[in-house]
Amino acid sequence: MTKIRLALCQMNVIDNKKANIEKAESMICQSVDRNADFIVLPEMFNCPYSNDKFIEYGEKESESITLKYISKLAKQHNVYILAGSIPERENDKLYNTSYLFDKTGSVIAKHRKMHLFDIDVTGKITFKESDVLTAGDDFTVADTEFGRIGMGICYDVRFVELARIMVENGAEILFYPGAFNQTTGPAHWELLFRSRALDNQVFCVGVAPALNMDASYHSYGHSIVTNPWGEVVCQADEKEDLIICEIDLDEIKKVRQELPVLKNKREDLYEVKFK
Repeated sequence: MTKIRLALCQMNVIDNKKANIEKAESMICQSVDRNADFIVLPEMFNCPYSNDKFIEYGEKESESITLKYISKLAKQHNVYILAGSIPERENDKLYNTSYLFDKTGSVIAKHRKMHLFDIDVTGKITFKESDVLTAGDDFTVADTEFGRIGMGICYDVRFVELARIMVENGAEILFYPGAFNQTTGPAHWELLFRSRALDNQVFCVGVAPALNMDASYHSYGHSIVTNPWGEVVCQADEKEDLIICEIDLDEIKKVRQELPVLKNKREDLYEVKFK
């Protein structure tokens, strides 16, 4: 199967875990009704994006109400669900973790955010995830019936080495559930997704929470799909929205034949390695 119907669930996340899970369920069911094959939720879809809420909403994987609910929905509707991310608690550590469920409701991959969002843009925004979160150390590439996919989270998209390593390991679609803000979003969101797709001649997908002006952190929204030519295939605005976007993986072969960037790398001079 080369054509995939992606569902981008740009949901409004509020300070109520139960309501957020119910909103995710509603958007998943709407996606199924629109014949989606692969459904993607935003970063921290069950939790407001703030350090104090990460602590409050943190769940152990084995006891997670959120994950059990998403697993049930994936199995019930016979669909892949990339469950954005949630605050995952393990012993005394807290991670920003994304889970991929297959059609049986099984977790077939998990990615802990590798690059923590520690920024200070003078006069605009300061945020330090490392105050409460621990960085993950693993590269995440998963096998699906559509081929191999790579998983990152938000700030991970800025690191070109991570994307290249996932592509070198066979990923044809890179997923980055994210929550850029009103400073970095307008400046860099679209540019980064176009760049990672263009650099690696793959599809690149970002799914964000909708803008909630009542929250302390204002998400940029603008969930997006970019193609191997570096073009925007579809993009939301800042409001809550469900976008169904069909992509064709055959485009990857076509672009790589016409413009063989990956083949023309000077691997006699340089290479991207990982430990």
